Amino acid sequence: MQLKNLKTNFLGRNIFYYKTIDSTQKEIWRRVDDDKIESGTLIFADIQTGGIGTHGRIWHTDEKNNIAFSFYLRLNCDIIALSGLTKKIAEIILQIFKDKYGINLQIKEPNDIYYNGKKLGGILSETKMITSKVKHLVIGIGINTNKNYFPEDIAENATSIIKEFGITINTKEFIAEFCNKFEIEITRRTENI
Repeated sequence: MQLKNLKTNFLGRNIFYYKTIDSTQKEIWRRVDDDKIESGTLIFADIQTGGIGTHGRIWHTDEKNNIAFSFYLRLNCDIIALSGLTKKIAEIILQIFKDKYGINLQIKEPNDIYYNGKKLGGILSETKMITSKVKHLVIGIGINTNKNYFPEDIAENATSIIKEFGITINTKEFIAEFCNKFEIEITRRTENI
């Protein structure tokens, strides 16, 4: 599978799509543990049965056409090079929504995307270090773009693009645009990718 309008050198060049998976984040780590993954690999899914949020929470991806993806980078850098990276990812996401769709969203630091006091998305950044260097970086991004139903425990605090703006987001276009912007940022920060 290829993403149209992808202008990257490595990010998103190796992509795997699943109709249903437990978690894109878990799948990346399984591949890392088996040493069967290339740097820049991206995995996205329609449905996640066990999506991961921060602090061990569940991320609900139980309807199609929402944004749910994770990507992997093999690095060799000091942790300081990744300082503030999650916030920068959130800023890139907000910029895409503003530029392409005229939507203004907010960041709830360090890793949530909000609109009008309700959560729209989240970012999960995980690293694995060997000695003092970051060797593996896995980023997971979930955004409620087309979600209409929310479980009772989060219904009052969560929302989606379709509910708030009535706009349909093209998932593949969004992911490609994100990869184009994020590759520039991570290349600026790190060496030996």
